[in-house]
Amino acid sequence: MQTSRTMYLETYGCQMNMADSEIVLSIMRDAGFVRTNFLSRADVALINTCAVRENAEQRIIGRLGDFNHYKKSNPDVIIGVLGCMAERVRRNLMVSEDFVDLIVGPDEYRKLPALVEAAMEGEKGIAVKLSRIEKYDDIIPFRTEGLSAWISIMRGCDKFCTFCVVPFTRGRERSRSQANILKEVEEVSQRGFKEVTLLGQNVNSYWDGTNDFPDLLAAVAEVDLSMRIRFMTSHPQDMSDKLITTIASRSNICNSIHLPVQSGSDRILDLMNRTYTIDQYLFLVRKIKEAIPAISLSTDIITGFPTETEDDHRQTINLLRTVEYDGAYTFKYSPRENTKAWSMGDDVPEEVKNSRLSEVIDIQRNISLHRNKTMVGQTIEVLVEGPSKKSAADFCGRTDTNKMVVFPKNGDAIGNYVDVRIERANSATLFGTQEHVFHQSPAAITQAS
Repeated sequence: MQTSRTMYLETYGCQMNMADSEIVLSIMRDAGFVRTNFLSRADVALINTCAVRENAEQRIIGRLGDFNHYKKSNPDVIIGVLGCMAERVRRNLMVSEDFVDLIVGPDEYRKLPALVEAAMEGEKGIAVKLSRIEKYDDIIPFRTEGLSAWISIMRGCDKFCTFCVVPFTRGRERSRSQANILKEVEEVSQRGFKEVTLLGQNVNSYWDGTNDFPDLLAAVAEVDLSMRIRFMTSHPQDMSDKLITTIASRSNICNSIHLPVQSGSDRILDLMNRTYTIDQYLFLVRKIKEAIPAISLSTDIITGFPTETEDDHRQTINLLRTVEYDGAYTFKYSPRENTKAWSMGDDVPEEVKNSRLSEVIDIQRNISLHRNKTMVGQTIEVLVEGPSKKSAADFCGRTDTNKMVVFPKNGDAIGNYVDVRIERANSATLFGTQEHVFHQSPAAITQAS
C-alpha cells in the first residue's frame, strides 16, 4: 500500500467515539496513511458515527451528502462510515447511500486497511461483527498534543436499558487489562498530558479478571500525582462504597461524578429497566455527598418516554430540586429500532416532550446558577486550558469539579494549575481573578508529601 495516501476523519457523538477515532488513526497510520484535515485532499474519507438518537443520525446523513458531492468530482476517493450507526443500519446504508464504499462497526477497525485496499480495487466492504473480547487492548491510540486524554477501559454494556441501542451497536461488556491501561496512562503522562478521563458505557462494572474499577482507579491515580483523573459514565446500581471511598481518599481523582438517573418516576424507571428506585438513588446520592462534601454531580434526563404522564414529569422536577445537580444533559425521548422501548410506541406528543424538556432545562439552569453562586468569594484551583472563546484577553480552564472558569490573562499559564478567586458566576461559568501559578497541582503536592 502506498505510503503517500491521505485520510480524512470526522467524529460525531460521545467521548467513546473520540477515543475510537484515535484508535482508527493509529491503525491507519501504521498502514501508511497520512492524516489530512481537509476533505478536499483525502484519498480516504471516513466518518465515525453515533446512533444514540435520531437527530444525530440525521445530521450524519446530511454530512454524508457533502461526502457524496466530493466523490462526484473525485470518483477514486474511498468513502467509509464507521461506528455505531454503521453497526445499526448496515446494508440499508450501503443501499440508500450508494456512494459509500465501506461500512465498519466499532469492533472491526483492525480490518480497515485491508478493506480500504479492496475498495481501491472496486470491492465494497461491510464489517460489523461484534466481539465478546476486547479487540484493541494492545493499540496505543494516535493522539495529538493536548492537556486531556480519553482512555477507553472497557466496551459494550450488559444493562439493556429499554431505550438504549448501545448493547446492539457496541456489544456486551468486556474490559481491558489493568496492566495495559496503566501503560497507556504512563504514556500520556510522559507526553505531558495533565488530565485523563477513563471511559466506558458503565465504568463501575469494570472487571479484568482480577481488578475491579476502584482497584483500577486507585492504580491510575498513583501513576502521576500531578495529573487529574476523571471517569465516565457510572450506572447507579454499580456505584459501590469501595468506589466512593477510593474517590474520597485521593486528591487527584476529581470530585466530579456523572450519575445518570434518566427519570424521577419509579414507574418510568421500571419501564426503562434502570434496576433501581428513586429512594435507592437518593440514598446513594446522600452517601456520596457525606463521603465527598465537595462533590459535583451531573446527570442525564429523558423527557417524554413512552406513557410518561404529567405526574411522572413532576416527579422528575422534584428530583432535580432534591438532588441539586451541578449540571444535566437533557434529551427528549427518541425511539430506536431493536430496543424494547420501540415496541412501547411513542405516545407522548412532540409538543409535550418539548414543553417538558424546556421546563427541565429552565429549572436545571436555575439550580446550576445557585450552585455556582455559592462559589463566589472562594479561591479554587483551575487547570488552564487556553484562551477564552469569547475574549482574547482571558484564559479559561476547569476546576476538578468540572466547572468552567474564565479569568484575565496573567503570563503564559496554559497547562498550569492556577488559583483563581471567584468573583461572579452564571449558570454555566465562573469568573474570577488569578492569584497564583503552579507547575504541579497543589492538591497532588499535598498528597505526595
